[in-house]
Amino acid sequence: MIYLHKILPLFVMPLILLFLSILLGTYFKKKKVIYSSLVLFYIISTPFFSENFLKVVEGQYNKLEIEKINEVDAIVVLGGSLRINEIRNKYNIEWGDADRFFGGLKLYKEKKSKQIVFTGGKMPYNLTKLSEGDILKKYAIEYGINAEDILVTKDVLNTLEESEAVHELLGENKSIILVTSAFHMKRAKKIFQQKGFNVTAYKVDYKTAPRVKLNFINLIPSASSLSKTEIGFREILGRFYYNLLL
Repeated sequence: MIYLHKILPLFVMPLILLFLSILLGTYFKKKKVIYSSLVLFYIISTPFFSENFLKVVEGQYNKLEIEKINEVDAIVVLGGSLRINEIRNKYNIEWGDADRFFGGLKLYKEKKSKQIVFTGGKMPYNLTKLSEGDILKKYAIEYGINAEDILVTKDVLNTLEESEAVHELLGENKSIILVTSAFHMKRAKKIFQQKGFNVTAYKVDYKTAPRVKLNFINLIPSASSLSKTEIGFREILGRFYYNLLL
């Protein structure tokens, strides 16, 4: 099931849909289909479209002021901060969304909780002996966090498993500050609330600016803009999947 959840969305990403529509348009000699597909592909590859689209997915740009956050039972940092490359029992770490990690540390140092939880994230198609949580714990200790205050969940492969693993660690009716990327927060918060947690959402890693202006540069398509469109599209598919599942 986890492989279907991770891999099936690849077949409905814009690039694949573009390829299929052009292929079908060519086969059936439908030039309008081909031209319409190319125009649509141009639109979703522009910064103006991708920024506005992802902004809808991320929700309002709102950096929660830490001094206004109440103390909770635990700070929960979801996986997705880094990629682990294992080569002959040696590990090469590449950072992705480091804001999750540093956001969690900042909350801890501001004494919003005496406990911080890292999830034991692993990718199903790139399993390693160490989980992301194991590595983040080591980094957190290097940054001055008390080792006794750090918990790492068992290995998990998606957000639902993260919520279940955190529930096993913390128990019933706990209050948490949930730290994850802005585009992922709506889905993650809902899943954790359904597990009985009282959730304070702490969004990080915004991929869009507070305001998107229309200008000539924003109408020039780019690979990075297409990537943002796909991030938003994938997240919408994830929300739809969990709405059916839960």
